Amino acid sequence: MSPELIEHFSNPRNVGDLPAPAVTVEVSNPICGDILRLAVLLDAGIVTEARYKARGCTASIAAGSALTELLIGRDKAALRLLTKEHVENAIGGLSNESKHVAVLCLDAVAAILKTLS
Repeated sequence: MSPELIEHFSNPRNVGDLPAPAVTVEVSNPICGDILRLAVLLDAGIVTEARYKARGCTASIAAGSALTELLIGRDKAALRLLTKEHVENAIGGLSNESKHVAVLCLDAVAAILKTLS
């Protein structure tokens, strides 16, 4: 495990929920059982706050934390450009067994974008 992954797992950022008018989605991986709830608040089309709750492996908790940091300050167009590699790089890389958490994060972003459209 990378130092970044350990740091995000040990000291997760932006954990919790956001009240309305935040957009909240929940996605899951039926194979491993990981669940990610993501909430974002936008002002003038820019993500100003992001919160998450995750249940699953160490990597999914760390990735959720890193994802919130990646989202804050981005507009919808920039959210559409996020890739698995952005998530993986934010936590110092992922083993092949853990790459599913980056997909879960992107599923959550896609669900947010769908809700916003």
